[in-house]
Amino acid sequence: MSSLSSRARGTVSRAADNPTLERLTRAGFIGYGILHLLFAWVIVRVASGGPAADGDQSGAMQEIADEPFGLVLVVAIVVGLVAMAVWQVLEMLRERRPTERLASAGRAAFYLYLAFSGVKVVRGKKSSSADTQQDTAEGLLASSGGRIAVLVAGLVLAGLGGWLAFVGVTGRFEKHLRVGEMAAATRRLVRRLGTAGFVAKGLAYGIAGVLFVLAAWRYEPDRARGLDAALRTLAGEPYGTALLLVVAAGFAAYGLFAVTEARFRKV
Repeated sequence: MSSLSSRARGTVSRAADNPTLERLTRAGFIGYGILHLLFAWVIVRVASGGPAADGDQSGAMQEIADEPFGLVLVVAIVVGLVAMAVWQVLEMLRERRPTERLASAGRAAFYLYLAFSGVKVVRGKKSSSADTQQDTAEGLLASSGGRIAVLVAGLVLAGLGGWLAFVGVTGRFEKHLRVGEMAAATRRLVRRLGTAGFVAKGLAYGIAGVLFVLAAWRYEPDRARGLDAALRTLAGEPYGTALLLVVAAGFAAYGLFAVTEARFRKV
């Protein structure tokens, strides 16, 4: 059994170290960064009160698709996201620590979710992921068990937001980077981008999680719209425009950080 396990782990390691998968994954980080930069622009439009797509990554993909040759770029981003998901699944299979396995599984699921959103955009579907989340929550809130599910989802999302902010403040993201290959100035820049980006994402996801909890507690499914609801809630607060612009700057910083990961991430 031990020998079989070792052979299986060796097979997974060889697959994870495939040069083609590595190149596609690194290209995926560039697309991931572009997606966050476009999302930052969507946030700016929400802050300005102008018409905007959904305030989430699917809205950013729709923004890309509406530009000349945008669908080609969305297809490239989808391919990169799928490669990133495969890479994380392989990392999960060869990782021994349970917490790291769980983290890899979560990343893989998120990358696949974004890839699926991109496929829907490429197929010409204008369906809103925020609307889908709200409709799903509305169906779940019709039963006591469903309300508990929405509540748990909100707590998990809020916890994720807190963890992302913690990672940003402490600089724990650097453990995934080949910092030894960076010049001192580059490392300082990457750390600043990562800190700002992770804290901004943590704030957005944390608010989204709280809104999910409120949706379950008060039976208000319109709050269960993920990042879209979080951003529009901020917009309605005093100094909301300023807060949204700060969040937009943070997501833009994360986008630039993701682009640097294409070069320095341990893959």
